[in-house]
Amino acid sequence: MSDRTSTPFQRQAAEFIAALEQLDAGGLARLKRNAGHTLAEARDVHRAFFQSLPYTVGERLHEDYFLIATLFPLADNRAGAGNFGDTMRRVKQARGGDTSGRANSLDRRFETLLDCDREHLHFRLRQAVRLAASEQAIDWTQLLLDIIGWDQPERRIQLRWARSYFVGKSETTRAEKEPQL
Repeated sequence: MSDRTSTPFQRQAAEFIAALEQLDAGGLARLKRNAGHTLAEARDVHRAFFQSLPYTVGERLHEDYFLIATLFPLADNRAGAGNFGDTMRRVKQARGGDTSGRANSLDRRFETLLDCDREHLHFRLRQAVRLAASEQAIDWTQLLLDIIGWDQPERRIQLRWARSYFVGKSETTRAEKEPQL
């Protein structure tokens, strides 16, 4: 992502993920132990988190950043591409596509994630990230940006993920293939 074409939110998110990638094993372990907790419930992790957090990130977004920080150590930190719907679609394909019972179970889990509210997002997303990270790379910057927008009344993030997962076309892929009218 080029600095000229990215927004301040995108730059902050990318800076944050880069800082998480630089954490030592101890910092990552402390973050991982706090997965599923809010920042207020967290223990022995504030130093690692706040040293990674860009200073310009508003306090209102700290919980979203903390959620991603605690999920980040669950993966092997390979850089993925696309939204989380794309990632989960790749997991489904790796497990046998649409024909297996495991894929149907994954469909149900993913729909539950899409339907969850902010209160249940920590739990549902942690489950999905654990599953995905064992098999696929995750685009952490995009995931953070999507979590920031989770509560939009139009549910754009959830709809984008659903389209990517069930149809297999992310918004960027579709926009590249279709002429603009």
